This record gives sequence, structure tokens and C-alpha cells, in this order.
Amino acid sequence: MFDYKRLQEAIKSENGVSRRLFLSYGAALSTIPLLGRASWADPSPVFQKNPFSLGVASGDPDSSSVILWTRLAPEPLAPHGGMRPQAVAVTWEVAEDEGFTKPVVSGTTQATPQLGHTVHVEVKGLKPDHWYWYRFQAGDAKSPAGRTRTMPLETELPDQLKFAFASCQHYESGLFTAYEQMAQDDVDLVFHLGDYIYERENRNKKAIRAHFGPEIETLEHYRTRHSQYRSDPLLHGMHAKCPWIVTWDDHEFDNNCANDISEETQVDPVEFLLRRANAYQAYYEMMPLRPQSLPQGPHMQLYRQASFGRLADFFVLDTRQYRTDQPNGDKKSPINDAALMRKNTLLGSRQRHWLQSGLISSDGIWNVLAQQVMMGMVGFPQKEGPAVYSMDQWPGCSYERMGLVQFLADRQIPNPVVLTGDIHSNWVNNLRVDDRQPETPVIATEFVGTSISSGGNGVEKRKGHAEILSNNPCIQFQNSERGYARCILTPEKWTTEYMVVDDVTRPGGKVSQRAAFVVEAGQPGAQPV
Repeated sequence: MFDYKRLQEAIKSENGVSRRLFLSYGAALSTIPLLGRASWADPSPVFQKNPFSLGVASGDPDSSSVILWTRLAPEPLAPHGGMRPQAVAVTWEVAEDEGFTKPVVSGTTQATPQLGHTVHVEVKGLKPDHWYWYRFQAGDAKSPAGRTRTMPLETELPDQLKFAFASCQHYESGLFTAYEQMAQDDVDLVFHLGDYIYERENRNKKAIRAHFGPEIETLEHYRTRHSQYRSDPLLHGMHAKCPWIVTWDDHEFDNNCANDISEETQVDPVEFLLRRANAYQAYYEMMPLRPQSLPQGPHMQLYRQASFGRLADFFVLDTRQYRTDQPNGDKKSPINDAALMRKNTLLGSRQRHWLQSGLISSDGIWNVLAQQVMMGMVGFPQKEGPAVYSMDQWPGCSYERMGLVQFLADRQIPNPVVLTGDIHSNWVNNLRVDDRQPETPVIATEFVGTSISSGGNGVEKRKGHAEILSNNPCIQFQNSERGYARCILTPEKWTTEYMVVDDVTRPGGKVSQRAAFVVEAGQPGAQPV
């Protein structure tokens, strides 16, 4: 049940609009059913077009269960995906082989209009550290088969984990070519670190392909935009290869949002939170997320933990929903008093305490923060005056950021590694408590992945590359091509390979390895291979 008392307390500080906010929260909450359960569902629907046009997906695996996902959308860009406002019965099955000759478990669920005819099946009782195949059927229509896996038992120490991480896939800026190579990499998992969709309408007549519809604000807008992205065969083809663990950044809702604060002035806070409720519901519907992530109006808990046996503990973070407003007007600035204020936060107190508690109790050889914005304190030199830093990234919350790295050092958290997206470029950063003090010890390693397509074709080296590196000893590598990162973990070492695409503006782009770095267990900091 939703805690209205907590809601009332939370909105007391909303400067005279608390009643309007309360009513708006209530209106948003009324759109969220209990996981789309229906008392009656059409058992024999008839479709004129393929209802599984968006493919299948799986996610959030543990050692005995996984979430299976699909959406019925015979016309993905039509209102409601081309579906009538009635529930539809969907059968699902899981097998140990691709031909489904070794069935494991099956069942029937409902795709309801209240949840955009999406399906989230929580399959339990599976073997640990095991691959499975799955598929769906509605009426006579059958989905493509997907492959998924469970995690090893938390007490087991696997020999290896191979995963990829990616972010920032602007539909208009380029093709999702990187996923074509990723699908051949035979990875165990994919981590998507945000900007899965972009919210703006088409503004560029020279766009590679155009966004459908206006800037997205309503629930149907967000559903349609997600469907347009998911209809890309390379994207939904990669979803079918292995389970994904996802988190958002800003563009899943609105650019550079900070909690309930818009980057734009004169925005009605009521309308902004209603829009966030729409964005959050569509995000839940379209991702293979567990029921624990079901949103309550404009609130949705996305931070969570996953373990690959004792080899790695992953802490998936949300640095958008709980953060304070960016200091210094969100302009690149020196790390001044505003950036160092103790109240500045990316995590919020509840998420920060959860993270610290999880790190203390972790048995993982590698302890991984999968999150959105760069943690390295990278200063950009100016012709005059001190270097400036991004206030949307961790330097804008320097006190919290330095405190977190100090916590890793003080508690001797084994082998901390940070995975980051957001900035459409590759970086490798050796993290210190204060990266401006290169004489101090390295505590952790950060691997920043470039965009899948955002920004169009990148360049091998950005403007001022040499000057940035020489002024920031934390940086070990920087590159601005498109692509993704591929990671191979063993108990002894971590290897990250930066895979880049030579052209995302037309089909046939080639993928190659630009660089690779290794972290030895027990020795923080990355070294080139």
C-alpha cells in the first residue's frame, strides 16, 4: 500500500503548492494497477500484424529466478500499440535448449491495457548459474525465442564473468550498430547505464532517423517513444541474447533533471511531477524489472544489488531521482564553496546508507558501482583562471563524492570499480579521495563508456585532449568514438576492452577494439594492456 502519510510529510516543503501536489500524486497513483492483473483476459486473440514486434527481453537475474518481458504491440507507433483496451492472455515457456525439447516450466499471464499490454513474468525455482531459453505466445502468434541465465549461488566463486555495459542511444543521431557486435560477444550480462531513450521531438532535418511525435510528456508519449527505440532490430536482438540490468539517467524523463527540479525556469512543479510519473510508469512497463520496482506515482526505487556469486557484487545506483539541484547554475565551474556544500548529494541519504551497508557486508572479490555520471574529478583547463568541472557530475557534489571514496578506503572495501555512462566518450580514471592531489593513494578505478549513438560519429581524440590529460593525472585514457565496453572478470584480474564503431550514420559500420585496461585484484588502478 502507498504511504500517504509519508507523502504528506514529503510535500510540506513545496512552497504553497502542497495540496495541488497531493492531488496530482493521487491522480498519478490511480494509473498504476497491481501488476496488471485481470479477472478476465481474451484467451484467443486474433492479430492482423505481429504483436511481438518489439521482441523479448529478460533481466534482474538472481541465482534461482529471472524476469521475462515482452509487449504486445502489432503497431508500435499507433495509439496503445495498436491494441484494443482489453486484457489478453499470454502463455510463456522456459526450456533448457533452444529447440524447447527440454521444457522446464510454463504458465499463462495477462497483458493488460493498464500496463500498456506489457508482460513481466517472474520465473522462480531455476537452477543457479544456468542458461535457459524462453518464448511467449498470444493466440496463434509466437514470439522469437530469447536466451537468459541465472546467477551463481552467492557462496560460489565462478572462474569468470563476461559482461558489456552501454549507455546513451539517441535514435536520431545514429544507428545502434554496436549491438550487432555485442550480440556476437557471448556475454553473460548487459548493464545499461541510462539514456535508453531521448525525450525531445525531432528538430534536425538531417537526422539519421526521426523521432516520432512531439517532446514526450504524457504516458502514451513515453510508451510510444520507448516502442520506437525497442523496435530497432539490433536493440531488441541484443535484449534476446542475455539478461540486462538497467538504470536510468536524465533523458528517460527530462534533460538534466535533478530530483523534482527542471533545468528550465517557470515550470509548474505539479505538472513536472505528473510528467515524471508518466515517465516512470512507461520505464517500468518497458524494462525487464522486478515487481519491487513498480512505481508509485512519481517515485520509483531503482537502486538495487546483484551478485555474480562471490566473484562480483554490483550496486546499481540512481543518481537522478534523489539528487539536489546542480550548483553554480549547472555551468562548468571551479570546485568552489557551492560545489563543496555538505547538503549537495547525488544519492540522497537513504540510498547512500543502503550502499554503504551493502559494501560493508559484501563478500565479492570485485565491488562494482554501476551508475550514471563521471566520478573522476576531471578539470578542464581555461585560458585564464582555475580549471572548471562539470556540476552535473560528481564534482558538483564534491563533499559527498570525496566522502564516498574515503569510505571505500577506510573500510578497505575489496577492489572497488565504478562503471559510468552519460558523457558520450570513453575514459579510464584512477580515483583518489581528491583527484586534484595526485600524490595521494589510488583507491578505486572508474571505467566510463561512450555512447551507442548519441552525438553521431565521434572522433578518436577530442579537442584539447593532450592538455586535459596533462592537467588530470587521474585520467589513463580518453576517447570520443561511439561503441560500448566489454569486461572480463576473474578472481585475479579485471579486463575492460573499449569497442568502437567507425561509422554510426549508415549501415555496415565496423567495430574494433580501441584499447584495453587491466586491474589486478588487490592493486587499485588500471594499467593498459
